[in-house]
Amino acid sequence: MIEKELENYWSNRYQDNLTGWDIGYPSTPLKEYFDQLESKELKILIPGAGNAYEAEYLFNNGFKNVHILDIAEFPLRTFKKRVPNFPDGHLHQENFFEHMGQYDLIIEQTFFCSFEPTKENRRNYARQMDKLLLPSGKLVGLWFTHQLKNNGKRPFGGSKDEYLSYLNPYFSVCTFEECYNSIDPRSGKELFGIFEN
Repeated sequence: MIEKELENYWSNRYQDNLTGWDIGYPSTPLKEYFDQLESKELKILIPGAGNAYEAEYLFNNGFKNVHILDIAEFPLRTFKKRVPNFPDGHLHQENFFEHMGQYDLIIEQTFFCSFEPTKENRRNYARQMDKLLLPSGKLVGLWFTHQLKNNGKRPFGGSKDEYLSYLNPYFSVCTFEECYNSIDPRSGKELFGIFEN
């Protein structure tokens, strides 16, 4: 899929409300992780942010250096209407793999599972995450544990061992376990991970 087609694909998904992964609020595991962060000065990136409820929560709780990235313009426009004080310069409509910058913290939330699940895409994801993180920066988030399906429909899952095979070359694993505080529909279906650069 060329980039314009990819942008149109995701914009159409949001415009047509075909966003089954979107729960309409910050997911509990990430909210609870945010609530224990001590420094409000962290530079944070949420790639593939979509409606970016996590970014809204962080911003409204004093984290003013939050950046959101999505290849589609539509969800970024929607977010800006919802959070009008969010800095325009922190909204990035671009391809994640072409984004440049350095961050203390990157949040993973239904982003990894949106890519076509080729080994190349998954290796590139891990490599780009490593590139975007400052030394001692952290990649934190949720990864779906359902197995890959043959019907070609998102979200694309994977196993803990598979995820680690891509992430281990770049990161130290602080934790990567079945999530104990998932929302009910995702209970037993996601891993919570903290990976340090």
